[in-house]
Amino acid sequence: MSDGYFTNPLAFLVDTLFSLYILVVMLRFILQLVRADFYNPISQFVVKVTNPLLRPLRRVIPGVGGVDVASLVLALLLQMLGLALVLMINGRVPSIGGLTLLAVAELLVLVINIYLFSILIVVIISWVNPAGYNPAVSLLHTITEPIMRPVRRLIPPVSGIDLSPLVVLIGLQILKMLLIPPLSGL
Repeated sequence: MSDGYFTNPLAFLVDTLFSLYILVVMLRFILQLVRADFYNPISQFVVKVTNPLLRPLRRVIPGVGGVDVASLVLALLLQMLGLALVLMINGRVPSIGGLTLLAVAELLVLVINIYLFSILIVVIISWVNPAGYNPAVSLLHTITEPIMRPVRRLIPPVSGIDLSPLVVLIGLQILKMLLIPPLSGL
């Protein structure tokens, strides 16, 4: 049996577990940034899952101007640790500088993907069940509205069809194409 027989599943498991937790930490950061309803059951879940690591970190790293810096630092540290573990499982020794840049690139991709998928879900739900209430949909609207609102002002609906989600999705994809390759290439 080759080395990859056990290393590939182990690397996959480590990457998946770290990625899921980092996703929850970034959701907490975004939910605080957009001032989401923290009585929402999904917000409560996010807070309870992230509190064990964030509470001690907040004692050392205060928020700045309403921005939860501790969440960003935790996400960055977890991303670096996850990447380092995966690289070491695969027999490579990471450098701190390269690891930091790669972690920043991965976090930027994550945030952009959160917005891409949030907008897609909101659009699909608006077609399927526009009048129904769901806590998840409420949070998605709260997350996406700050970037959708300015585009809606510039591009009014055409024959009752809102084209702003399409414009924002294209803009986010272009942003991803412009930001990530330079960071990943360093």
